[in-house]
Amino acid sequence: MNIRAAKSTDIETLFQIRTSVVENYQSREELTSLGITPQTIAEMLQSTCCAWIAEMNGEPIAFSMANAAERTIFAMFVLPGFEGRGAGRRLMEQAEAWLWSQGTDPIWLLTGNDPALRAYGFYLHLGWTPIGVEADGQVKLVKSANHQ
Repeated sequence: MNIRAAKSTDIETLFQIRTSVVENYQSREELTSLGITPQTIAEMLQSTCCAWIAEMNGEPIAFSMANAAERTIFAMFVLPGFEGRGAGRRLMEQAEAWLWSQGTDPIWLLTGNDPALRAYGFYLHLGWTPIGVEADGQVKLVKSANHQ
């Protein structure tokens, strides 16, 4: 498995992975209604954001994306059929290390507030701590560099 920084030429791949997931599925139309478009992602990658792609045998299977200005990891998605192979963990470690290298600590993320969701348990397993529920019902989790 290879982890590499995403480039602007990877934006369509990010959308293909994002719209392939089963849990937390959102269509291209739903993402657009939230302001998440190829153009806004390109702008983000040219500012305070960074994204990484996990590849297996040269094929993209997962990605993560972080925003240093907001101190957050706001995307981490794995293609169905590739869960449980370590891509998510490696992408999270990459995003966490990058955020901390930018001087951001603690860092945070939002996920569905349902312990039955795989993402919820995954983040807890990686040492993230829930600190509250947002107005939209998502749970906010934090992690500090000294709790790696």
